[in-house]
Amino acid sequence: MGKHIVILGSGTAGTLTANRLQRTYDERDFRITVVDRDDDHIYQPGLLFVPFGLAQPHHLVRSRPRQLNTAVDYKQARIERVDLDARTVHLADGIRLSYDVLVVATGARLLPEETEGLTGPGWGEKVFTFYDLPGAVGLHHALERFDGGRIVIDVADLPLKCPVAPLEFAFLADWYFQRLGIRDRVELTYATPLDGAFTKPVAAKALGGLLKEKGIELVTEFTLGEVDGPGGRLVSYDEREVPFDLAVVVPLHGGAEYVGRSEGLGDELDFVPVDPHTLQHPDHPEVFAIGDAAGLPASKAGSVAHFEGEVLVHNIGRFLAGQPLDASFDGHANCFVETGFHKALLIDFNYDTEPLPGHFPAAVGLPLLKESHANHLGKLAFEWLYWHSLLPGRELPGIGSAMPEHGKHHTHA
Repeated sequence: MGKHIVILGSGTAGTLTANRLQRTYDERDFRITVVDRDDDHIYQPGLLFVPFGLAQPHHLVRSRPRQLNTAVDYKQARIERVDLDARTVHLADGIRLSYDVLVVATGARLLPEETEGLTGPGWGEKVFTFYDLPGAVGLHHALERFDGGRIVIDVADLPLKCPVAPLEFAFLADWYFQRLGIRDRVELTYATPLDGAFTKPVAAKALGGLLKEKGIELVTEFTLGEVDGPGGRLVSYDEREVPFDLAVVVPLHGGAEYVGRSEGLGDELDFVPVDPHTLQHPDHPEVFAIGDAAGLPASKAGSVAHFEGEVLVHNIGRFLAGQPLDASFDGHANCFVETGFHKALLIDFNYDTEPLPGHFPAAVGLPLLKESHANHLGKLAFEWLYWHSLLPGRELPGIGSAMPEHGKHHTHA
């Protein structure tokens, strides 16, 4: 039997990596083992729609091993730690897996308990998150009962999964309450630790303009320090206060717990540092990380994992063959931003190029940084592509890992 590749995590990144490897190389050259703690693969982009009754929770969950190529070995077990020197993964019940290549793809976990008061009185009653399935379902019931007052959407701190999702929630809330005919009774506030609506000037201007147009208050440089559930207050570290009747909080994020128990694997947030262009660990060349688990300056989003996957799979083959790695990952990210009223805008960017207006993937294509019904349809179509193309490791025609320059207009904010 050939080399052993162990992939920790079977979410978006781990699943597409395993399937791409199986498609790309001869299975006689290596065997693949994927490890995860449960059987539930959740379509995370769908969580945004659950609170508004636009997605049914049971439609978002499928079996993890059923998304994997049948030649891939799936182990359902808790990961205890990785011994990097012995090249061994320790699982619960004393199981050990030795590896020739390790891929860390265990994503990011929510850490609501790290914020004072967030999981205290009011949690699950008037303080929610839609970043996990129980929270999204609870928030759906809370919105059904809500008949007026102030809703605050707050990003506790960076980094976070899908950085545009909190903005999308604000836009959809505006649409939702207009549809119910009570928008005039609802105040919407968006609070962010950033100095604008988004990280890059042109996109921040466009998205900030949309917030203003929709009558959504923007509170910037607000880093959440405490949640007072009974008093209905969010308090920042600089002691500013934002009152609420209903708070929708995106909690702090960190890497998987076992990363912190694995000496030399992760950083202080339990994300795995890797070369931003090759995805290889700086101190352990046989270790790679992909997706939300990777400590990179790229967005933690499904599209990023998709674009990383192409480079990662190539590099695993090169590493095993003793060849120099391909340093071509450019931080490419691509996100549909749902803006309500059956419209969405699209942003496309990488490490060096911020989201710009124009079209994607070329001069004739979907409009960038501009609301359109076509983009909304693109967002809806992505769910089918996710299950049937992205996860199985198939190529999307005309869309490669490198960010396309054609069709973009370089402008000044």
